[in-house]
Amino acid sequence: MLEREQTPCLLVKDTETLFGLMTPTDIVKKVVAQGLEPHNIEARTIMTQPVQFIEYDRALEEATALMTSTGASHLIVTKDNQPVGVLSARDLMLTPPPRRTRIPAMLRISQSGIAAGTTPYSATIIQLGHLGALLELNTALDAGTNILLVFSLPGQHTPLTLQGTVLVCKENRSGNASNAVDIQFKNVATTDQTRIKAWVLQTLPLPQDRS
Repeated sequence: MLEREQTPCLLVKDTETLFGLMTPTDIVKKVVAQGLEPHNIEARTIMTQPVQFIEYDRALEEATALMTSTGASHLIVTKDNQPVGVLSARDLMLTPPPRRTRIPAMLRISQSGIAAGTTPYSATIIQLGHLGALLELNTALDAGTNILLVFSLPGQHTPLTLQGTVLVCKENRSGNASNAVDIQFKNVATTDQTRIKAWVLQTLPLPQDRS
């Protein structure tokens, strides 16, 4: 099943409330290396416990903190308390956290990835990652609104035009202050994701000199 599904682990259900994880490493170290016959071994005898869970809409920083505090190399991702996926330490290594910034951008409401002819809104990207962005915007947008976001990465001249969906719009009711709009990118070309990842990694703060 591990090979067929190309998954890094299996969630093993022991009881209604007790779970474990089984990885290829468990099979190699706890079965093959011990000279045991796999068909004589039950999954629950080699599974790793306890299992760490995280809801699908939690920030990656929380996932990193949970892995660090528990020593878990995998997290089971849930939605409404039902398992929907798995997050590995390798996934987090390949997913740099969003970076704080201030990048001017233009935003348009879109339909099927095409600008709907509305007047573009000026926005400022205050946090950017390859999965999405946090914007300052003077207009309130409903969650689920499809948008097109156009901007250029600092130091680069070729603009990016990305499709996205509004996840949350926190309206600021204190006068003329901007709203905070959380955007999730979708259908992003691999080359565009790579450009954003590279920019994020280049702008990571340097480790402090402890000498």
